[in-house]
Amino acid sequence: MPYQPIIGTLGYVLSRDKERVLLIHRNTRASDHALGKYNGLGGKLEPDEDVATCMIREISEEAGITVISMHLRGTINWPGFGPNGEHWLGFVFLIDAWTGVPIVSNPEGTLHWIPLNRLLAACAPDTPVREHAALPMWPGDLHFVPLVFDNNPAAFHGVMPYSQGAPVGWHYVRF
Repeated sequence: MPYQPIIGTLGYVLSRDKERVLLIHRNTRASDHALGKYNGLGGKLEPDEDVATCMIREISEEAGITVISMHLRGTINWPGFGPNGEHWLGFVFLIDAWTGVPIVSNPEGTLHWIPLNRLLAACAPDTPVREHAALPMWPGDLHFVPLVFDNNPAAFHGVMPYSQGAPVGWHYVRF
């Protein structure tokens, strides 16, 4: 059987001063398999879209802003990630220029500007700093979020299998 993942985008919007990141706190729908978690913005690719157009649309829909500049930071294959074990293939972007004023909330949750240093500390290996900075996130985000914000210009390409809502592995390459 051919591998047929759901294709989606995930974007991290930097504030104009590059010190904060716009995240959504998924806190509105009780049936949301991401309920309570903080995440970047994004969603599923539509049949008539390329991944860049999808990311631009999702940022507009979820945050009410218009993307001016974004960079593909990586791709992730998430086999078994969905609430019913669906496979996902995600394109991860860093949005570093935009216009407009971000909305406060959308049907999926409330938007928050999180200090970038707090987000990165929340992803650090088990240290007192991480505990202090903790944000409820997908456990797998701890592995790839630092790659989105590092200074390496090469995109990362990773595989993160999930089983029963948790990652069971992670590896990536960069070129």
